This record gives sequence, structure tokens and C-alpha cells, in this order.
Amino acid sequence: MFKDLDPLLHSQLRLAVISLLINVKEAEFTFLKEKTNATAGNLSVQINKLKDAGYIDVTKQFKDNYPQTVCKITAKGVDSFEGYVNALKSYMNPVG
Repeated sequence: MFKDLDPLLHSQLRLAVISLLINVKEAEFTFLKEKTNATAGNLSVQINKLKDAGYIDVTKQFKDNYPQTVCKITAKGVDSFEGYVNALKSYMNPVG
């Protein structure tokens, strides 16, 4: 009856990051930090978990002599998010 929820996306901050990336496709670390109100350290850890799972790609580069980290959602990330949303729907309407 109830579908399993993806434990990786069941974290509030990781879900927030994926939700933002679903809408904008790619974003700078500073944008994600601002929108989620997360600390840089915590956000960095959660981004690495999403990257290790293949849900996002992370590119580190320089822009105007400053380091820049850009996160981009992958096809696997989109599929996982859609699966998570569908699983949540099974909890909202448990009798079918």
C-alpha cells in the first residue's frame, strides 16, 4: 500500500536542494545556500551526498578569480525526485 520513500531525499535539506534544481536545472552554491538558509558546511556535506548518489553533478571553477561551485541535476536525480513525489502521494491517499 505505502511505497518506500527514498532515504536520500527524505532529508529536508537534500530535498530542498533537489526541489530547487528541478526548477532551475543548475544553480551556484551561493544561490542554494541563500534559498535553503543552510550553513555552508552543512550544505556542502549534503551536496556531496547527492553527488555521490548520482543525483547531481557538481562543477568547481573560477569566476572573476573567485571559486564557484555549480550544481546541476542529473536524469537520475529527476527520476528519483519524481519517484519520491509519487511515493508521497501514496501516503496522502492510502485507500486508493
